[in-house]
Amino acid sequence: MAFFGLRAWPTPIVKPLWPFFIASGLTFYLVNKVQDMAVRSESTPDYAKDPRNPYAVQISKEHAAH
Repeated sequence: MAFFGLRAWPTPIVKPLWPFFIASGLTFYLVNKVQDMAVRSESTPDYAKDPRNPYAVQISKEHAAH
């Protein structure tokens, strides 16, 4: 007998979806790394010195140390 649409046996949720969990974690990690590299890039020095850039202080300290 179905009680609110629930069955007597458990419906597998994690087992068939594990590749999507792994792929989403990998995608999140890689997009985060690319975004961090783009923010700290030296190819756009105007943006590196822009006061609206939240990483401007860190970038200027890193470039001063080199």
